[in-house]
Amino acid sequence: MPRVSVDSAARPDWVEPFDPFVRQGDAQTILARYWPARIDEERFPSEDVRFETGPGVTVTGKWNRAGGDVALVMVHGLTACTEARYMLSLAQSALEAGYDVLRLNVRNCGGTEALCPTLYHSGITADLRSVVEQLAPRPLVVLGFSMGGNQAVKLAGEWGDDPPAHVRGVCGVSVPIRLDDCSRRIGEFRNRVYEVRFLRQLGATLRLKQKLMPDLFAGLESRHPTIWEFDDKVTARAFGFDDAADYYHHASAARVLHAIRVPTLLIEAEDDPFIPFSVYDDEAFQANPQLTLLESRRGGHVAFLARGAKRFWAERQALNWFGAL
Repeated sequence: MPRVSVDSAARPDWVEPFDPFVRQGDAQTILARYWPARIDEERFPSEDVRFETGPGVTVTGKWNRAGGDVALVMVHGLTACTEARYMLSLAQSALEAGYDVLRLNVRNCGGTEALCPTLYHSGITADLRSVVEQLAPRPLVVLGFSMGGNQAVKLAGEWGDDPPAHVRGVCGVSVPIRLDDCSRRIGEFRNRVYEVRFLRQLGATLRLKQKLMPDLFAGLESRHPTIWEFDDKVTARAFGFDDAADYYHHASAARVLHAIRVPTLLIEAEDDPFIPFSVYDDEAFQANPQLTLLESRRGGHVAFLARGAKRFWAERQALNWFGAL
């Protein structure tokens, strides 16, 4: 069942009904960002950890342990970190379900700008790949949100016919699998408030890198009017791509969906303000039995706020699906 609608009577047992807290994508997205979430540190204290993932590259994370056999490795979205609301909320739910949880910072995020000589981008998988390898042979599942979802799903495709034996499954929530289409969408006038926020944070990261490592980042302008232009003038140049279009092509998970051979779930909302739902009109969701697309008409971007005590619907579906594996 490669495409599953939450509204379908034929949905599998692990999919719960979704009663949205609000029925508008922007409202979902904004409310979820500020909804309180925390980890019970008395029961599951956080432990700082570092991973050497390449020459001169260190990424950091936080372990919270419940004593379970399976670990959940989580990756955040653009300009976020281990302390993002959705990271804390899912971590708490997973810990209560018996998983040990590793919340991973993408390189340069969470105050780690001094720990590597590069920037980061939406398709960089080297760090996640290395962390997964270093955790072997412990059984684990991987979940990424937004940008982190693109990285996780892209890595699943890059593994191809030889995925690590200890990886049981990969999940992405609100995954921008076609970065060019998503960059155009966020550049629309209706999304200007979101785009400006991202640009401020990306620019601040670049300016800090220029202060820390002036010889490596000289000549890169930190202020740009759109995400597309930032990626054209900064990201593409920093990583050796021809331009933004070339970067988006090579960094998009959609390019390798057909090659995925590990169970992989994407949880997506039709009213996501950042991602045109047409990006999921990909034959891989019909042709590749390892892929499942869970579709909802409502949910916004990395939100899926529901009525009732169990507020975050997408995280429950991810944990249900991991359990069903």
